[in-house]
Amino acid sequence: MVILALFGGMALLLYGIQLVGEGFQRAAGGRLRYLLTHLTRNRLTAVLSGAAVTAIIQSSSATTVMLIGFVSAGLMPFSQTMGVILGADIGTTFTVQLIAFKVTDYALLLVGVGFSLIFLGKRRVVKDLGTAVLGFGLIFLGLKLMMDGMGPLRSSALARQVLVTLAGTPLAGILTAAAFSALIQSSAATIGLAIALASEGHLPLDGAVAIVLGANIGTCAAALMASIGSRPDAKRVAAAHIAFKVLGVALIFPFIDPFTRWIATTATDPARQIANAHTMFNIGISALFVPFQGLASRLFSALVPDEEEEGSPFKTRYLDERALDQPALAIGQAAREALRMADVVQGMLRDAMTVFRTDNRDLLEDVERRDDQVDYLEREIKLFLTRLGRETMSADLPRRSVALITFNANLENIGDIIDKNLMDLARKKTYQGRRFSGAGEAEIIEFHALVTKNLERAIAAFAANDRGLAQEVLDQRPLIRQRERELRESHLARLRAGLAESLETSEIHLDVLTNLKRISSHVTALVFTILEDV
Repeated sequence: MVILALFGGMALLLYGIQLVGEGFQRAAGGRLRYLLTHLTRNRLTAVLSGAAVTAIIQSSSATTVMLIGFVSAGLMPFSQTMGVILGADIGTTFTVQLIAFKVTDYALLLVGVGFSLIFLGKRRVVKDLGTAVLGFGLIFLGLKLMMDGMGPLRSSALARQVLVTLAGTPLAGILTAAAFSALIQSSAATIGLAIALASEGHLPLDGAVAIVLGANIGTCAAALMASIGSRPDAKRVAAAHIAFKVLGVALIFPFIDPFTRWIATTATDPARQIANAHTMFNIGISALFVPFQGLASRLFSALVPDEEEEGSPFKTRYLDERALDQPALAIGQAAREALRMADVVQGMLRDAMTVFRTDNRDLLEDVERRDDQVDYLEREIKLFLTRLGRETMSADLPRRSVALITFNANLENIGDIIDKNLMDLARKKTYQGRRFSGAGEAEIIEFHALVTKNLERAIAAFAANDRGLAQEVLDQRPLIRQRERELRESHLARLRAGLAESLETSEIHLDVLTNLKRISSHVTALVFTILEDV
């Protein structure tokens, strides 16, 4: 019965922590990404943003995994993650502090309130908050089951011997707790078990403190697993997370006895003492290492060197399937891959005019090959976005996902126009040995420059989600249409004048203008979703 109580109670505790994280994550939406990627410019705000995000999603491991994803996707530099990692260590103590409160008697009330909010709430945010409340109820219910089920341990000589051994050998307690936390991927659950044991008088404070220290090391396992196969910057995030925890435990281990005696003075309740030990340890780590963030960043950059990028164009660089259950992170990765795709399209458009001017056949074929890469990236990004974990998706994320798919589709259309139309015209011009007139070529170069500049502006608007810049793109549409009509009239005037070069290239000339105007239409479509986003 003791084993069943521990097993069932731990299952409820873990599931409750998951529900709280999912509920708050959906309710917070893209604000989590904003907290991690925009409020990390200085040390203090980085620590605070890390603590806030972790308090919301109830897991320092999840925060670190998100950081690995953001860094891997190029959404934030490695140097900015140092403070966030330390702040996450503080934020994870929030759950343990809640567990330490004597609220187990209200567990069923919280379950009932959470259930009511989920099934009776009309708005999505109410249902999400109901999920979080239900999660808290299950956490406390699981804790109560474990505490109630441990009564028989008082009469078990074997159980007492095991617990005494753990309490009397701090290193054994640390290693056991580290292994258990790594297995269940939750330091809060491990410490919750220690609180349940201590509250029933089965575990002395010195043994509980050892478990707290071990749990802090074990929680690094998720970050380590998430970094496998990632870019060097992402591996540095995991290495920093592990190093901070291990160094912190190593530094306090020789002073574990005075630390335990001091923690005993902070409260009389065993549960509160254990929660305070967890909080003080992580605050201490942050206070100790925050002043050395710059040094730590350089150190980990040296320890984990950069790798040479593989040259294959048919490979995504930023998409990671492990991020699919964290939609905000996954969409950020897809956006970064879309910007990579935009760079390819931008290069294709730029080089298309070089092909017309120089008749470079090798460059012509290279531009056509790049369209295959654009098609590949568009397909991979679309498939990636369709596999997002909908259960943790906040209300704004489906719209962002659709907007991203639309953005990529327009980029792919631009690539197709360059490949199938402009390059066909360039091949005809090159192989038939035709030449534009001096005035005609100058006009095509001018119109191409207008469209290229607007594409650059649209990509910049997408990257920064800048409505003002997006409006500038839209404002260029009538001007580009008007200029295209004027250039047609200018070409027709040269035809009427009987200019030989204009006569032999007329069809190609007018088709180039038409296809550049088609590209301009898709450029305008790139920013529609930004302007529609209220």
